[in-house]
Amino acid sequence: MSKPAIQDVRIGAAAGTVPWVLSGRSAAGLRGQAARLLSRLESDAARDVAADVAEVGRSLVAAGATHEHRAVVLGGDRTELVAGVRALVDEQAAPNVFTGQATRQAQADSRPVFVFPGQGTQWVGMAVALLDTCPEFAHEIRACAEALAPHVDWSLEDVLRGAPDTPPLDRVDVVQPVLFSMMVSLARLWCRFGVRPAATVGHSQGEIVAAHIAGALSLADAARIVALRSRALTAIRGRGEMLTVLAPNDRVRTMLADWDGVLAVAAVNGPATMTVSGDVAAMKEFGAALSAARMMRWRVPGVDFAAHSPHVEDLRETLLDLAAGIEPARSDVPFYSTVTGGPVETDELTAEYWYRNLRQTVRFDDAVRALVADGHRLFVECSAQPVLSVGIQDTAEELGRPAVLLATLRNEDGGMGRFLAALAEAYVHGVTVDWTAAFA
Repeated sequence: MSKPAIQDVRIGAAAGTVPWVLSGRSAAGLRGQAARLLSRLESDAARDVAADVAEVGRSLVAAGATHEHRAVVLGGDRTELVAGVRALVDEQAAPNVFTGQATRQAQADSRPVFVFPGQGTQWVGMAVALLDTCPEFAHEIRACAEALAPHVDWSLEDVLRGAPDTPPLDRVDVVQPVLFSMMVSLARLWCRFGVRPAATVGHSQGEIVAAHIAGALSLADAARIVALRSRALTAIRGRGEMLTVLAPNDRVRTMLADWDGVLAVAAVNGPATMTVSGDVAAMKEFGAALSAARMMRWRVPGVDFAAHSPHVEDLRETLLDLAAGIEPARSDVPFYSTVTGGPVETDELTAEYWYRNLRQTVRFDDAVRALVADGHRLFVECSAQPVLSVGIQDTAEELGRPAVLLATLRNEDGGMGRFLAALAEAYVHGVTVDWTAAFA
């Protein structure tokens, strides 16, 4: 970015969150860019100008080359944005200012892994702000609704908006298709801003989204699997529970030996993060043992069944039938399986695979190890709130290769401002972002 480009900018006000993107070859260069912008902003302070703050952002994106030292200032009006630029000049922290250094290596590995969690990320109203303010997100939700329509008797948008007489999110055959739609739509929104995955990985039902985004499953086939799979789970509701435990995995496995046959390891999410699944009575006893040992644990929200346990064997034929006839394609985007713990060719994602996906232990930790070993360091969790970051971070640190973990939305923070903050975090860590999409 050059001085003349900044001098041509006119300053005003705009509705909504706007990004101002700056970069420099050095930290001092970045501050110099911010200082020149601030000088121009303050010189226009008393003028009656017609242009808005979005025009400033558009000009900065158009005029500025992308260098190693980066900053993004977010704001809903001129006052907030100017205060952010001033904080950048003064080297002061501010909640609306994101800074970072994108090394040459980071820029070379500029595409992140898209991570898709399983059940448990839902919160009431999680899609409403984006539905109301982001046409691209609303379009993707409508596409998901059309794909789900042959398999469900409720309206996706009505459920997301909490309309009267819609089924609740605590029903597995509702929440799983809803979360599927959220994850697909958020992933597509990242792509809309030029952020495309270097690889995909999914946890339990999240693997269905990972397969779709990788290009292995059409939206129609992915929607069919998630809708019918979740409906099948209603047959084993009330018999089981699932419990997440934060403790070294070896210790948890040792304790589980006393409940062999009635409790099983449902998922291994990191070196000290595990989910256990099984019979209700046995889980109550196991929970008491964990409490006595002062080990942190919590029930998986909204789950009254034992996925990834022998209970699923009762559904084998149903699960094979629902995915029969689906023909997965071989994708160009690598798909890291949490069934096998490593990369697989996506044309192998047949009906038998999707049965194993629900019956077997989720080997998320092994899949992350494989991703890190293959050089991936950036992970974006495409969900309504992050739930897998702790496990990923622990695994990467254990391997001596710290990773960058990025959330998309957060609990009670699901608007376009939050999504732009996620983009800003990604950008300052080296991810290539097409900021022109913010001003389209």
